Amino acid sequence: MPPRRPRADAARNAALLLAAAKELFDERGPDVPLDEVAKRAGVGNATLYRNFPTREDLLIAVYADEVEGLRRLGRELASSPSGEALYVWLGEFVAHVASKRDLALAITETPDGRRSQLFHEWHTALNEAAEVLAVRAKRAGTLRDEIATADLLALVSGGAMTTGDAGDARRLLRLVRDGLEPRRARTP
Repeated sequence: MPPRRPRADAARNAALLLAAAKELFDERGPDVPLDEVAKRAGVGNATLYRNFPTREDLLIAVYADEVEGLRRLGRELASSPSGEALYVWLGEFVAHVASKRDLALAITETPDGRRSQLFHEWHTALNEAAEVLAVRAKRAGTLRDEIATADLLALVSGGAMTTGDAGDARRLLRLVRDGLEPRRARTP
């Protein structure tokens, strides 16, 4: 027998809790009291804990939703013939890295300081999205052929991690972009 789909009100409550948690984590970080998440979502604590039994469950759900948003954007942009698609995606990626660092670290490091399996899965998913866009950008002449996707992501992530501000991360990406484009595509 296949698993039952959640009732409409249960699905709605879970969505409200995720949205409230995302807002509060963005505003105040991942240590915000869970009671405040429930209050902002307009549900009781019992509803919160029925959907997300632990803080880690809620943190993972919020972060997984963020990663899925980047993957979805990558899939949408992959059908664009424009060489700009990579840079649109990288703009969202660096904003994510800059603003979600505390959330990511709260759930992806094991007690002994190693990265969790979830971290590796998310890392792989984002690398795959970037690879598709990088190949297209190289074909369009907006990314130098010798730039490996892993190096590209390391470079822009490093810049994004130096700031906690999405706007600053995008500014740094614009500065880096000049070195990423082939000489023939650069404007004087």
